[in-house]
Amino acid sequence: MLELVGSGRKFSNARLINCTENSNGQTLLKGNDEDNNQLEVSHKGLSSDLRPRQRRNSTTHFLNVNERSNAIRAVFHRFLFLVWFAAHLVTMVHENGLPNGDGDHEAPMKYILVTGGVISGVGKGIISSSIGVLLKNNGYKVSAIKIDPYLNIDAGTFSPYEHGEVFVLDDGGEVDLDLGNYERFLSVRLTRDNNITTGKMFQHVTDRERRGDYCGKTVQLIPHFTDAVIQWVERVARIPVDGTLERPDVCIIELGGTIGDIEGMSYLAAFERFQRPALRNNLMNVHVSLVMHPNATGEPKTKPMQNSVRHLRAAGLVPDLLICRSSEPLQEHLRQKIAAFGLVDIEQVIGVHDVSNIYKVPLLLQEQHVLEAIISRLHLKPISDEVRRDLKFNMCHWTHLSELCDSFKEEVVIALVGKYVKINDAYASVNKALTHAAIHSKRAIKIKYVDSELLEEKSEASKEKADAAWETVKSAHGIIVPGGFDKRGVEGMIRTCQYARENNVPFLGVCLGMQCAAIEVARNLLGIKAANSTEFDKNLTEDEQVIIDMPEHNVEHRGLGGTMRLGRRTSVFLTENCTLRKLYGRDEIEERHRHRYEVNPRVVPDLSKKGLLFVGMGVDETTCTVFHKQCRTQSSAALMKLAEDHAPNEDLISKITDLCHRGGDGVTRPALRMEMCEMKDHPYFVGTQFHPEYLSHPLQPSPPFLGLLLAASGQLEAYISGTKTPTPMLSLMEKEFPSLLEKQHPSLLEKPSMSLWRGNY
Repeated sequence: MLELVGSGRKFSNARLINCTENSNGQTLLKGNDEDNNQLEVSHKGLSSDLRPRQRRNSTTHFLNVNERSNAIRAVFHRFLFLVWFAAHLVTMVHENGLPNGDGDHEAPMKYILVTGGVISGVGKGIISSSIGVLLKNNGYKVSAIKIDPYLNIDAGTFSPYEHGEVFVLDDGGEVDLDLGNYERFLSVRLTRDNNITTGKMFQHVTDRERRGDYCGKTVQLIPHFTDAVIQWVERVARIPVDGTLERPDVCIIELGGTIGDIEGMSYLAAFERFQRPALRNNLMNVHVSLVMHPNATGEPKTKPMQNSVRHLRAAGLVPDLLICRSSEPLQEHLRQKIAAFGLVDIEQVIGVHDVSNIYKVPLLLQEQHVLEAIISRLHLKPISDEVRRDLKFNMCHWTHLSELCDSFKEEVVIALVGKYVKINDAYASVNKALTHAAIHSKRAIKIKYVDSELLEEKSEASKEKADAAWETVKSAHGIIVPGGFDKRGVEGMIRTCQYARENNVPFLGVCLGMQCAAIEVARNLLGIKAANSTEFDKNLTEDEQVIIDMPEHNVEHRGLGGTMRLGRRTSVFLTENCTLRKLYGRDEIEERHRHRYEVNPRVVPDLSKKGLLFVGMGVDETTCTVFHKQCRTQSSAALMKLAEDHAPNEDLISKITDLCHRGGDGVTRPALRMEMCEMKDHPYFVGTQFHPEYLSHPLQPSPPFLGLLLAASGQLEAYISGTKTPTPMLSLMEKEFPSLLEKQHPSLLEKPSMSLWRGNY
C-alpha cells in the first residue's frame, strides 16, 4: 500500500520508482501499479517524511521500510558470520599453524614439559636429552630450554658444591650443567636465553615496569610474570640451534626442582594455560619421579611417586607420560599400580632403571614406544623414510655407540686432581670428555679422584691419607688437573704438575691446571721460588707475578657475576710442529673460555726457553668481546696474522718473544692471550687456558682429551704419525655397523651412509 501523506490518496500494491519536483513546487510521483501500469501523481505540499532532499539533479531513489529492515538484517548477519569466522580462524591457527608462503602451513610449535617429583637430581636432564635423541634421530628438529627456579641471574657465581659445574656456552652464558647434556646428546649449540632463572625473569619484568611497558598497572606474578615466561619460551623455542636456518619442530623444557616447591609454582601456573582446548595439543607433560627401594623393607615403594602426581594435578597439569626411575627394572604389577593411582593408562607408565652408561637411556625409551606416544599426543607430522635415510645419525648408530661404551676390556686409569672432588658433578664435562676420548681410543676408562689438598707438603690430613692420595697419582696412566678458583689446594696441584713433568707421565692442565704448570716451571726451572698468581698472593713483586689478572675483567668495579673472559673465542697455532696442532688438524681453532687470570706475557719467553713452549695464542679486542673475525680491529688482525704465519725453519722462541712485546693490555690496545702450551721432549705435557671439555662430543672427542688418552694408552705416536686410524671408534663402527643395520632397519641400507661419520659435529 502506497499512501501520499496529507493527500488521502492511496494506491494498492503500487511501487514508487522516483520522485521529482517541478518549477511550480509540485511534486511528481512516478510508479507502477499491481498490473505494472505506469502511474503519475502530482501533489503539492508533501509532508517532510516523503519530501526528497534537494540535490543537483533534484532526483533520488527511495526504499520502503521493509527493504531497509531487510538490508539492516543482512548486514547484521554478515557481521555475525565474520565474528564466527574470525574465532574459527584463530582456532585453526593454533591447531594447524600459519601458511609459510609455499602453499603449506607452518606447523605450530610443540612443547614437551619435563617435571620431576620426590627428589631433585632424579635424572630429568638425561630423560629430557634422551627424548630429544628419539625425536632428532627420527628426523625432527629439536631445541631445549632449562628453567631453574632460583633467584640467581645465572649460574656463574655458584659454588661447585651447590649445583655442580658451571657450563659455558658459545655466547658466554654461564648455565646449568644440564645444558651441556642437551648439547652433547642433540648436537646443538644453545645460548644463554635457553636457560631461564627466576632472577633473570624478575629482572626482565622489573626492567619492563621501569620503562612503563605495563602502563601503570599493578605488576603481579599472574599474569605479568607468567606471561613473560611464556613469551620468553615462545621466542627462544623458535630459534634454530642445529646450524641450519630451520625452526625447531619441538622444544623440550625441563623445569628444575620438584613438584610442590614454592619456587616453581609460578612456572606451573604459566604452563597451565596450555590446558585450554585450543592449545591442548601443543604441550605434553612428562613427569619423572622416583620409585624408592628402601633397604629396610626390601621392596619398592610407589607412594612418594603417587603423591608427586597428585601435586602435579593439583597444580593444573595432567601427566601424559610417567617416567619411573628405579635401581632395578620396573615390574609389571608396579606399573599397573602406578597407572591406577596416577589415573593414566598402563602404556603411559615408562620404566627407566639404572644402566651401565647414559647412552642406553634413549634405547630404554624407544623400547617402550615413547616416540610413538609423543607423535600421537602432539600430532606431529610423520617423517618420510627418505628423510630418515638422509640423517647423519639415527637410532642404529646410537645403539652401536651405547654398546661400544661397554665393549672395551683394556683399562686406562686417569687421576683427576682437583679441588671439588667430593661431588662428581663438579667436573661433569671433564668426565664426559674423558669418556668420549676413551671410546675413540678403544679403552675402558677408570677415573680416580684425588683431593689436591692431600698432596700439599704441609697438608693437615693424616699421613695415611696423604700417602694414599700420592699412591693414586703415581699408579695412574695419566693425570688431569682441571680448572678452579681460590688458593685452596693449589699447592697440591703445582706439586702434581712437577711429578708429571719429571716422571714423563701424560698430563693435561685445563685453565687453572695450565696456570699451575706455568708456576711450577717458573719455580723449579727458572729459579723464581716465590713465583705465584696474583689471585692467591696480592703482594708479589713484578718478577714473581707469573699469573696476572686481565685489566678489562677487573672485579673491583664490575663485581663477580659475568665479568670473566667468557665464551667461544679464536686461537691460532704459532707452529705446525706441535702435538696439539696435529691433534686438531688445523691452524685456527675455536674453544670456550671461563677465566679471569692469565699467564703473564712478560715471563712467557723465559718459560719457553726452559721448554714450556706456548704454541697457541689468541687476541682480545678492546671494543668487541665476541670471537668473530669481522669484529677484529686493524691492530689485532695484524697480530693474528703474524701469529698464524708459519715461515719455514723459523725460530719459535723468537716468534713468541716478538708477539709478547707487541701485545697490549687489553684495554688501550688488543692483548695477546696465552692459550696453549706444551713441554718440550715430553710424551704429553699439555696445558690449555680454554676449556676443551665444553665442546667434546661422543662422535668427536676433544683433541686435548683424546691426546691424553692416547698417550696414556701408548697410542699417541702411532696416531700422530698416521699409522693408526684417525677415528678409532668410527673405523670400528664401519666394520660392524652394516650387519647391525641390516638386522634392525634393513630399509635404511638402500642408501649408503658411511661417509656421514666424517662430518663435523
